[in-house]
Amino acid sequence: MAKKTKSRSAATAAVKKRSGAKSAAKSSARKAVKARTTTTKAAPKKPARPKQRIAISHHREEDFKADGLRTYAKYRDLGIAAASHGLAQAHVIRLQGPCDPAEVSKLHVHHVDFQMVYVLKGWVKTYMDGEGETLMKEGSAWTQPPKIKHMILDYSDDVELLEVILPAEFKTVELKA
Repeated sequence: MAKKTKSRSAATAAVKKRSGAKSAAKSSARKAVKARTTTTKAAPKKPARPKQRIAISHHREEDFKADGLRTYAKYRDLGIAAASHGLAQAHVIRLQGPCDPAEVSKLHVHHVDFQMVYVLKGWVKTYMDGEGETLMKEGSAWTQPPKIKHMILDYSDDVELLEVILPAEFKTVELKA
């Protein structure tokens, strides 16, 4: 009987030794796969964006310039594009009255990541695809999703808008109505 116990113990030890070797092999294989997966899944590093700086802009009438996107508007740059190295831009827009729908009401899209408009003074009537016509008054704000078809329909002679756009440089495409 002692012989049987001895041989069973030897057999059990041999099985444990083999399964231990298998576990070690499986563990090594898992580590190798994980290492390969980690290296191949790692996204390429984005170049570091330059450090943003403080932008301060005080109201001065002479800062309103007719050198923006719309010929019927004057823009006051708030210095955000320069301070953020092109991450965003912000400006105050004065639409010049009286409104001429033939010049103003042109359906278009902007290739932007984000656009927000806030009415500082006066009112503006807009059209946005999926929303229709909306009258925006002093204190109204809205976002325009990227590439949404939109246009200005009418505005008061005294309207002023704050517009924030990401990125600072973007393309505008006029569409056929």
